[in-house]
Amino acid sequence: MTTDTDLWIADEAVADAGPRPPERPRDVEAERVLVATAIMQPNAIDELGAEGFDPADITTDWLRWSWFAVEELRTGFRDGELKHLAVHRQMEAWHADGRMPSRVPAADQLMELCNEAHYGNAAWYATRVAKKAVAARVVALGYDAILKGASPAFDEDSDVASIQADLDGAVRPTDDSNLAVIGDLLLDSIERATTPPTNEDRIPTGFIDLDSLFSGGFAPGQLVVVGARPAMGKSTIAQDFARAAAIRNKIPTLFESLEMSQAELSDRILSAEARIAHHHLKQGIATDDDMKRAARRAPDIAAAPLWINDGALLSLPILRGRVRNLVRTKGLRLVIVDYLQLMQAPRAENRQQAVAEISRNLKLIAKDFGITVIVLCQLNRGPEQRTEKKPMVSDLRESGAIEQDADIVILLHREDAYEREHPRAGEADLIVGKHRGGPTATITTAFQGHYSRFVDMAQT
Repeated sequence: MTTDTDLWIADEAVADAGPRPPERPRDVEAERVLVATAIMQPNAIDELGAEGFDPADITTDWLRWSWFAVEELRTGFRDGELKHLAVHRQMEAWHADGRMPSRVPAADQLMELCNEAHYGNAAWYATRVAKKAVAARVVALGYDAILKGASPAFDEDSDVASIQADLDGAVRPTDDSNLAVIGDLLLDSIERATTPPTNEDRIPTGFIDLDSLFSGGFAPGQLVVVGARPAMGKSTIAQDFARAAAIRNKIPTLFESLEMSQAELSDRILSAEARIAHHHLKQGIATDDDMKRAARRAPDIAAAPLWINDGALLSLPILRGRVRNLVRTKGLRLVIVDYLQLMQAPRAENRQQAVAEISRNLKLIAKDFGITVIVLCQLNRGPEQRTEKKPMVSDLRESGAIEQDADIVILLHREDAYEREHPRAGEADLIVGKHRGGPTATITTAFQGHYSRFVDMAQT
């Protein structure tokens, strides 16, 4: 007979070809008690199923089939019937018709098992079994990672991404655990209708009208795309969002800069916060008044939970790993990527598919970790070829998938970028071209390039 352990441990011929798989973590004692309790108290099957227990986590073959037999019989047990005999008969029937491949335990073996039942403690033993099942999946993934890494065909992009995705799946709840009855959701909807959002569930943008449009700010799980032509101020508006979140509201924020160095970003943030002309900082000619303002703002800047990474290469697996670590250790809530087209593209048939893959995975990072992801995006030359220079969502460069995946698309436009003496020189439009589940609008701000910032012009 082939057991689970036999299937888990490779035979000698296979083992000689590489590292031997480790022994599968398991808790046989908990499995025995759990199945015994289910036989004696069949209603435990439904109770544990409602809590998400998966009988596939039971590693001992005949115990797992005993559980399945109780599932089959639980509504049909007769009063006074010896349940272990009914379970035995059911497994014999399955074995006879070929449904149950392993041997059928003896009736005496099942009767002895029933003596191990712990009434009222089934949930605790189910937790022990499920915990070992997660450990077993992690061990199996580790072994698989060793084989992939040792293979001459190892592919940095696809293999690392595959390993990380599988690792996330090892502890991710099953799809059924997300099922909900509308009646259970309705009370929460009513409560949200009468409870204004707070910083606990929204990330303020730093712009009053933008916050009003977004019901208090950016929401968890959202992918926000900020698109503009070069030199419009994409990085500047991204820094404004980071300053509003991390410095003013102490929201843990990660800024991934693929274009500017950490030193340059630090200078620009100090310039914006202390109103020091950026060219004064670069030339080292800040005045005494500049330094006084810097001294006043320095404590708040220094205390901000803002992490800046200026690595030139940023791939999806690297970003997901960094986000996972900061979410767990620092409570990360906002990620800003500057900018999408500079990210390391996964292997794909063409550039459009690669960009679509990046876009989709950024959305999944936001959703999986319950954070907001803001990604800057280059627009194509469409606006420059039109008489009306204002950008449109369709100008997003290289892939329509960006528009599809985004919950919010903000297009940045400045008339004075095309005409210096324009009557609206010094103003900038934040054009909300897409807002999933909400209104769109154009928000006017002031552009103070010498301070590396945009300034709110809202009157209310």
